[in-house]
Amino acid sequence: MTNNQAHFFKQCLILKTKIMSNQTYKIGLDPVQLEDANKQQKDILEKAKKANGMIPNMYKNIVNLPALQNTYDTGYHQFRKDSGFTAAEQEVVLLTISIENSCGYCTAAHSYIAENVSKTPKEVIEAIREGKEIQDKKLKALYEFTKVMNESRGNPTPEEAKKFLDAGYSEKQILAIILAQAVKTISNYSNHVFHTEVDEAFTDYKL
Repeated sequence: MTNNQAHFFKQCLILKTKIMSNQTYKIGLDPVQLEDANKQQKDILEKAKKANGMIPNMYKNIVNLPALQNTYDTGYHQFRKDSGFTAAEQEVVLLTISIENSCGYCTAAHSYIAENVSKTPKEVIEAIREGKEIQDKKLKALYEFTKVMNESRGNPTPEEAKKFLDAGYSEKQILAIILAQAVKTISNYSNHVFHTEVDEAFTDYKL
């Protein structure tokens, strides 16, 4: 991919995200503040604050339906714990899905986590965000297969799956990508309907 093509790709992502935020339905529910939360919501928000040092805007929104927030938390933590992917590989999956789903909030958040927590190589983060080719062959295979799983709605061809498996991944990790898709569907779609504002901590990573 040429630099011009990469720039065009990035501009398309930015435009798509703006369209999503400006022309789609915005839910009327207010963010839940800790001081106004009921007991169930308060427990969730306090756990989020303890884990993150703050309460992310996404949590304040999703916790309007505690069942949705609990389902997200369970799936997210199980993906982190049992996916079989390294921390850097996990971010490749989560960031790729967030971009594919045009979620500006999660794109910023996972870019921040990828660089500062999971220590994903900076050039890999930039490649995913800008549509450039990933030089690391194994991470490239993971990125491409994650896209395939998302675009095909879980219907990869045998050839596409073989390419992923030949890169050193397992069939169980195909299931882990499905788990990540489920988790990101909750967060990405919720952020869409809430038009969630990116937290100050992640603003440097906005597209």
